[in-house]
Amino acid sequence: MKKKKLGLGTAAIGRPQYINIRQEATTEFDLAAFKQKGIAVLNNAYNQGIRYFDTAPGYGMAEQLVLDWVVEKNDPTIEVATKWGYTYVANFDPTAIQHEIKEHSLHKLNEQWVSSKELLPYLSTYQIHSATFETGVLENKNVLNRLAELKNNHGLLMGISTTGANQVAVIKKALDVEVDGIPLFDVFQVTYNILDQSLATVAKELAVQKKRLIIKEALANGRIFPNDQFPHYAHLYTNLTTLAKKYNVGIDAIALRFCMDSIAPYQVLSGAANEVHISQNSKATQFELDDRDLTALKEMAITPQSYWAERKLLAWN
Repeated sequence: MKKKKLGLGTAAIGRPQYINIRQEATTEFDLAAFKQKGIAVLNNAYNQGIRYFDTAPGYGMAEQLVLDWVVEKNDPTIEVATKWGYTYVANFDPTAIQHEIKEHSLHKLNEQWVSSKELLPYLSTYQIHSATFETGVLENKNVLNRLAELKNNHGLLMGISTTGANQVAVIKKALDVEVDGIPLFDVFQVTYNILDQSLATVAKELAVQKKRLIIKEALANGRIFPNDQFPHYAHLYTNLTTLAKKYNVGIDAIALRFCMDSIAPYQVLSGAANEVHISQNSKATQFELDDRDLTALKEMAITPQSYWAERKLLAWN
């Protein structure tokens, strides 16, 4: 089977809350039912041809869920990526005030690797979860040396995920990181969507250096869907609705396809929370946007500063 460009990010199936615009009513949380729902999403994604699964310890039960599932599936074509640096602390309480704690220390790296290494041999990619200048992780020699050791010992691709208005600057910094004269990072998991297209300024350089590009938050945390709270996106909503009708798919598929066609990534992650969503998202692999439509969507971009300022106002739900 030809590997599809659509992968599955597992944050939404590992914990009951995420920064997003909820599209459905909240129901009382049941942990056992939530776990079974997550397994159903994994199976549906697999049945849709998806073979790339992205997870993290910071995603609640997601990493363990993926581990249990992938061992049972026993399919060597499955590729798993995980991360280190965030600890989930909400204990599956939908009313929790704090959901996660970020820590880019050597101690946290070693602690989380103990669990994450169980994903081998399906684990292909190990990433710093949301690398930033503020944590100093890209200059922490002890951490970088340990990552190089894990990379060499286990044949891993080493990467970072990024977030924030300065994510392009973080990517450029990471490209220069070397251990013993050898570039450390092979994979860059980056926010890119119709609204924040800043990644495009460095995408060609990543391609030249043969780095893997993984797209996250392709649906802009739900902001691409028509919403009266965002009247300034009225033109975008009109365009997306028109394109959805033209290609006979949902707005979600248009947004995912935009990412696939505009910068040629290795994978674009679906953040589907249920089987219906993953089935709808998978339609993005069944068509291509023509040049005119692609150009029109490129014109919908806003500044990274505006994008991330707005994102900070979104609630966990």
